[in-house]
Amino acid sequence: MGGSGSKVKGAWPFAGSGAGGDSGSEGQEDQSLTRLKGTRKATPFIFTRRSSLYYDEDGDLAREFYEETLVTKNGRKRSKLKRIQKNLIPQGIVKLNHPRIHVDFPVILCEV
Repeated sequence: MGGSGSKVKGAWPFAGSGAGGDSGSEGQEDQSLTRLKGTRKATPFIFTRRSSLYYDEDGDLAREFYEETLVTKNGRKRSKLKRIQKNLIPQGIVKLNHPRIHVDFPVILCEV
């Protein structure tokens, strides 16, 4: 469950100097430090996200679009809503008003 975790293997992006706590051999410690030197330090905050809104052909912005259609059944006219899924353009990346903490941040924020 939860497919929002990172799939990258190797050094932990939020680790300061070493990935593990107290390791027994010094050779393993040196190896993890050299592996961390090649990676960039990542921030635990998220400033942008992918929007769940779409633009239609008229330029309207919404999550879902519906079209009213008239259906004649047994001589009676009835209106139905048909969901439009074609010709929609995603809004793209949206800047967040307040930064969020990344889901992979390894620190407990509140202990109950």
